[in-house]
Order: sequence, then C-alpha cells, then structure tokens
Amino acid sequence: MTLYDELVARGLIAQVTNEEEIKNLINNGKATFYIGFDPTADSLHVGHFMALCLMKRLQMAGNKPIALIGGGTAMIGDPSGRTDMRQMMTEETIAHNVECFKKQMSRFIDFSDGKALLVNNADWLMDLNYIDVLREVGPHFSVNRMLTAECYKQRMEKGLSFLEFNYMIMQSYDFYRLFQDYNCNLEFGGDDQWSNMLGGTELIRRKLGKDAHAMTITLLLNSEGKKMGKTQSGAVWLDANKTSPFDFFQYWRNVADADVLKCIRMLTFLPMEEIEAMDSWEGAQLNTAKEILAYELTKLVHGEEEAKKAKEASHALFAGGGSLEHMPTVELTADDFVNGNMDIMAVLVRAGLADSRSDARRAVQQGGVMVADEKVTDISASYDAEAFTGEGLIVKRGKKKFAKLILR
Repeated sequence: MTLYDELVARGLIAQVTNEEEIKNLINNGKATFYIGFDPTADSLHVGHFMALCLMKRLQMAGNKPIALIGGGTAMIGDPSGRTDMRQMMTEETIAHNVECFKKQMSRFIDFSDGKALLVNNADWLMDLNYIDVLREVGPHFSVNRMLTAECYKQRMEKGLSFLEFNYMIMQSYDFYRLFQDYNCNLEFGGDDQWSNMLGGTELIRRKLGKDAHAMTITLLLNSEGKKMGKTQSGAVWLDANKTSPFDFFQYWRNVADADVLKCIRMLTFLPMEEIEAMDSWEGAQLNTAKEILAYELTKLVHGEEEAKKAKEASHALFAGGGSLEHMPTVELTADDFVNGNMDIMAVLVRAGLADSRSDARRAVQQGGVMVADEKVTDISASYDAEAFTGEGLIVKRGKKKFAKLILR
C-alpha cells in the first residue's frame, strides 16, 4: 500500500487539487509541504493533533515538513468556522505562544539535520508595505469570488470586517513566499481552509507561472457532526499543565462507540491490518478499542511512561484494579482550611471539579458528588484537615470526573 493509499484508507483526505501529482510527490518523498498553525493560545490542542500526525506520517516517508507558525496571521485572526471576530492579541502574547508551539511540535516532527523547518510568517508579513501588497497581490484576487468562499459565509451573517477579509490574502501570500524561499510545493490544511489554500495555488500560478498543490484533511468530527477535542470545561490541550495526561487519556477512553474506530484509523500509527481486524468488534470489545485509542494517543503526546500511569489510574478507579498513585492529585496547604475545616463546595472547587461554589452547590444538590466512595447530598458537609492526610481523599463528580486531595 502506498502512502497516499494509506491516507485514503484512514479517511484522512478530503479534497485535492491534482491527485496524480500529489500521489507522485508524497509517495516518492518529493514533497516539501507546509501546514500553518496560528498561535492563538499558549498550547496546541486536539484540533491541531491530526495535522501534526499527518506531518509525522509524511516525514517518515521521506517528505520534508515545514511547520509555519502564524505570528503574522495571528495579528488578524482566521474567520474560518467562526460566527464572531477573534479577540485581538498583543505582539508579546503571540511571541510567547509561538515559543510554546515550537516545544510541543518537536514531539511529533524531527527538526534535526534539515529534516524539517519551522518558520514564522511574521518574518515577512510584518514588514510588508500596504501599497506594494495592493499593487503586487491585489490584482490577482477577485472580491466577488472571495465572498463566495465557505470560510467567510458564517461571518457574513453578523458582519465581516475588512480586517478578517484580508486573511485569505495573507495565507495565500504565505504559500507564495514558501514556494519561492523553500521550494515548498504542497500545502495541507483542514477542510475548512480549502478556499484559502486555493488562493495560494492561484497566486503562485499567476505570479510565477508555476504549479503548486493543496490537499485538505478531513475534519475530526464526532458522529453528531461536531468538532472533537472539546469538553464542558474547554479544549483538550496537548500541554500537560493545561490538560493532564490522565485527563487526556480519559477524553479518548470516553469517546462514543460510533467514533472509536474512526479515531483509531485517523489518529494512531497502528498498522491498517490491525485496525481492519477491529471493524467487526462490538459490545465490550469497543471498550478495549477505546483503551487502545487512549493509550496510543497519550503515548504519542506525553510519552509511554505517562500513558502507562494514566492507564493504571483509570483501571484503579473504574475497574477496581491498578494503582491509584497516578490519578489527578491536588496538594492542599493550611491556607485551604477555614478554622481547620473545608466545606464540600470548597473541596470541589479546589479539586478542579467545579468552576465556582454555586456550580459545586448544584452538583451536590443533584446527587452527583461522592467523597471516599460515599454520596454527599448535604451542602453543609465539611472535612477537617486530618481527613486529607495519609493517602488523601478521593472526590468524584459524576462518573468520569474525580481527583485526589492530599495534605502532606
């Protein structure tokens, strides 16, 4: 099976500009390709995960990745898939986020010995002269055509700002510069980026008279058609300080039955033969598949040791075996107690299981809270400092959220 055939079999390819040429490039290790990442936060998240895995797959086959960090485009904000305008960020915030992205990407991409490049589009976008852009780039874009692009449709309902309208031109210019400076012949991106990517191939053709290519990746959607990678408390991050390895493991362990095999196919590096053998799995076997998915992805992001710890902690809590040592743990101090006690609302907030005391109160009143395996329904319940010593106290909210609080 060729690399391209494998990408098709895994359900990763959505749209391509020239299938035969793209097949030739990636199957023979001739592609110098790029994927852009706008640093809108200080960590990559699950939404970036599939793109990073794709870069890893192509690099393993001898192709050269360029990770483009959008230090320049982040000053504007991508309107794709949004109904409101992104919050404007300062240059200092963007610079900090760029550094965070660089560290995380190294887990997936080998940047040694020129095997991959990491570039920042701020290096060329920030110095552009407005009049030069209008004269050199403006004539090659039709406003009528741009307004039909999918990435602008949702924004048109509430009002598309001129600021955001320029995003397509900036992304297209990125491809143009990468083509010239680094012989980049292929761009990958999410399927919601198709219009922006075509803008880049067209700009290269019009300005340089040469062909460049684009391929979009299938968006990671659940069986209900919603983007995966979000929880009630927000995004699932790749930074262990924002989403712990255990919580990351549990996110994938709890995907719906209808989604687990698709996720294994699209995100893991397990051989296709092994995955195809799972197609007939049902019932309890799907729980095994979910554990395989959670372990493989946690290993990819956080390393094998953290994946093993997360698996053990999951077994300890939900299967009655394994070690509780590695479950999410919060260390308390004397300052957490009032007159030597902590009430149940404070316990839930401190454990990270409630956003506020009012949220904690609702959880208790709804009967979804357990402390040391005993249901708590009284909002006046409190615990003295001694209760948190030794092995600590395990607090649960619902079936899937819990933490251990300990006073050392």
